[in-house]
Amino acid sequence: MTATTATTATNAAAALADTNQHYDLDPEIFGLFLDSSRKYSSGLYRSPSDTLAQAQVNKLHFVAQRLGLRGGEQLLDVGCGWGSLLLFMAGEYRCQTVGISPAGRQHAYIRNRSHELGVAERVTTVQGHFEETDFPAGGFDAVTMLGSIVHMPDLTAAFSRARALLRRGGTLYVSESCFRNTAAHTTFHQRAGTRFVGDAIFGWGDLRPVSELVRGAEDAGFSLTSLDDLTGDYRQTIDDWLTNVRAATADIEQIKPGLAAQLERYLEIANAGWGYTTKHYALTCRKAR
Repeated sequence: MTATTATTATNAAAALADTNQHYDLDPEIFGLFLDSSRKYSSGLYRSPSDTLAQAQVNKLHFVAQRLGLRGGEQLLDVGCGWGSLLLFMAGEYRCQTVGISPAGRQHAYIRNRSHELGVAERVTTVQGHFEETDFPAGGFDAVTMLGSIVHMPDLTAAFSRARALLRRGGTLYVSESCFRNTAAHTTFHQRAGTRFVGDAIFGWGDLRPVSELVRGAEDAGFSLTSLDDLTGDYRQTIDDWLTNVRAATADIEQIKPGLAAQLERYLEIANAGWGYTTKHYALTCRKAR
């Protein structure tokens, strides 16, 4: 193994170890600033009167539409968070859903919620990393990655693995925040704000330009079926999260002192970049053959 290869392998291992630091916080914290489903990704605001909760329901139906769900499909959600997508697709579309996440607290929460919602027989979770967990080849009709591929050091391997897990004709949905171009990535990737979000909140992550995501998907053998710009929707989503953090500061501080200020700074940094240095895209691909 060369020195470069060894360094890359070490960095990748560190990335896998670090990505759950934020997601292993007390679930009650997320209930204080996200919507009631604890969906931790962009909503979709269909009208100015949409609440955060309505925008998140809109977004989940949008994902189902992009995947072409008709009901009963086998779906894998990579980086399943607090289970909003798993529980929704199991309930609204009667899908058999599997979620994977390295964060231990999320699995207990999802298990309890699946029983409360009466969908436990259609919801399964696996604790671990997508890159290291065995799933049956061709075992899924759909794979989703909402904000998770940013934490995967090997983009080509991630897309190739997703393709291998899909049946022929299956669909991959990826939504991700990206630097708006290569020049912005080069300029801002190591800026203090970007480093703060990584060090204090999410661990390792790389907001790659969307051109790299498209190339990764194409190199893995996918056919691109749609590319949607959801930047404005994520800006509005984070505005709503910020409002909630500020309103719940005392409760958040009671659970984990110092976290409210951290969350506020992280969300302000994220919203300062939209449209200027960063964008948010949804990429849909099909395993055509």
